[in-house]
Amino acid sequence: MVQRLTYRRRLFCNTASNKTRLSGTPGNRIVYLYTKKVGKGPKSACGVCPGQLRGVHAVRPKVLMRLSKTKKHRTFLIEEQKIVVKVLKAQAQSQKAK
Repeated sequence: MVQRLTYRRRLFCNTASNKTRLSGTPGNRIVYLYTKKVGKGPKSACGVCPGQLRGVHAVRPKVLMRLSKTKKHRTFLIEEQKIVVKVLKAQAQSQKAK
């Protein structure tokens, strides 16, 4: 027989906050695991640039609160990327010179 499943929380309707996925346990049972809502990253303010800003984690607001400042601010990440590119170019130049 197929194992019957029941929700683990009080909310019994199929709503956005009650999304689940199936998971097998080590005891060979199938249970519901509740999935988190998917976060969206911040979008560009200018309206011309398409999509979301690169370098900022796309998480829910509560999780964003717990992230460190460097993971929330894009400029730090972009500047760091520029430095990495500079170093790689310098290494390539030095190898060509040899």
